[in-house]
Amino acid sequence: MSEKISAEDVKHVASLAKLSVSDEQLPYFTEQLGQIIGLFETLGEVNTDGVKPTVSVTDQLNVMRDDIADNWQERDELLANAPETMDGYIKVPTIIDESEDN
Repeated sequence: MSEKISAEDVKHVASLAKLSVSDEQLPYFTEQLGQIIGLFETLGEVNTDGVKPTVSVTDQLNVMRDDIADNWQERDELLANAPETMDGYIKVPTIIDESEDN
């Protein structure tokens, strides 16, 4: 490892993650985080010259289709399944009531 991970670093990372780490756990997590950083440093030493970047790990492609509305003529059947309708629309409960705002 090029730089040793300190207990203060572990406390800082834990606070960012909103985790509580006890004083008894601190040495364990300090060593563990140091080993994880060491693994990334090892990956940084791998020679990747001439290796194309990987954009997908499978040979499958997303096949996109045109976004065309279908069965729009079945509006009445849709509204018949809704619990409550008003003026040709599905009526839903109010989420934000602004009627009392001045």
